Amino acid sequence: MAKKTTRKTLTKKVAKKALTRKPGKKPPAKGLDRTKRDERTNQAIEKLAAAVVAAAMAERDPEFNVPTRAASNTVWDESSGILRMGDAAQTRQLFNLGQARKFMQTLIHGQGIRELIDADKTLSLRGMFYKGLHTIQGTKEKTFGEQTESDGILEDLEVTLGSLREELHVFADVRGSLTGNITFVDTGDEIDARRMGSGGYSIPSIVEPDVIQFKKCEADFVLHVEKGTVWRRFNEDRFWEKHNCILTHGSGQPPRGVRRLLRRFNEELGLPILCLLDCDPWGHYIYSVIKQGSISLAFESERLAIPEAKFLGIRAMDYERYDLSDDVQIALNERDINRAKQIKSYPWFEKNKQWQREIDKMLKNGFKMEVESLITKDISYVTETYVPERLAEQDWLG
Repeated sequence: MAKKTTRKTLTKKVAKKALTRKPGKKPPAKGLDRTKRDERTNQAIEKLAAAVVAAAMAERDPEFNVPTRAASNTVWDESSGILRMGDAAQTRQLFNLGQARKFMQTLIHGQGIRELIDADKTLSLRGMFYKGLHTIQGTKEKTFGEQTESDGILEDLEVTLGSLREELHVFADVRGSLTGNITFVDTGDEIDARRMGSGGYSIPSIVEPDVIQFKKCEADFVLHVEKGTVWRRFNEDRFWEKHNCILTHGSGQPPRGVRRLLRRFNEELGLPILCLLDCDPWGHYIYSVIKQGSISLAFESERLAIPEAKFLGIRAMDYERYDLSDDVQIALNERDINRAKQIKSYPWFEKNKQWQREIDKMLKNGFKMEVESLITKDISYVTETYVPERLAEQDWLG
């Protein structure tokens, strides 16, 4: 049963005391030099192309190496608390039937990126798919079957060229919103996140210092919630105003732009990052990605992962603690159970007794719960009771 909490005990002062804002590093004054960044990317593309041409002219099989983006080439750096990419690489050869298609696709996208840089324009991931799409002359074979094939090649190019996606002039669809006590500049326009209405500020996929500069931040912490529906409840209840914070969401698994902005909030402004996610293996995985980084993007952990991020809830114990009804139970299926055991064995969770108990408790319960389950108590229970109590008691998992 949840303990009764009066509005008086949940004052702004109590919530503020629960979180210690660490002084952040001074934000970059002008951000990255785009000209130098583009020159570096162009040089990397030219180097790759030159090696292919040189091999062909010397009558050798054209090939190049692509760093391996897989769990087998991911290293857990315990000292820094993030996942890093290892040294393994795959050789991609033109005259290898199993690799020729990807070899061709890599060079097609390399040429497309070069054209974007020269034109000083950007394209979406979907746009890049269509830019490289055509039927190979003399055949009925298309260069790309679907966008996921194209997206994977772009990620290969990132690690091969040593350039981030924004350095390739490619952006992803916007997924995620922000509101709260901060003012910043986005490509020259001043944005007051306190006055963004019911929809909030849409977080772009490129949030580097040359695009977004922080101007004035009064918030004490960032509350990141899993879904837009939950975020809307917090925004409508003006939680950010009552508890002096910034509210964000990432539409489930947060895209790179959201994760990068959270990292900048933590690193440059010293803001603690608290995560309100579902009590299920997928919510746990989202937290793992925010905190330690992901296997497929281990090469970007330095700029995306937030080792100090905390998991506020929902917790497996909340079913009893808040006297929730049986209606909120969603039975764990075999896939959920296997995924939970896999996450439990991650090196960064394996040595964490709190997380071992949390996952074991969920498995023992035999069911999962969504943040929205708290609506069974009251429409605003999550904003007026659950989160304020967790803040006041500093009750979270690290």
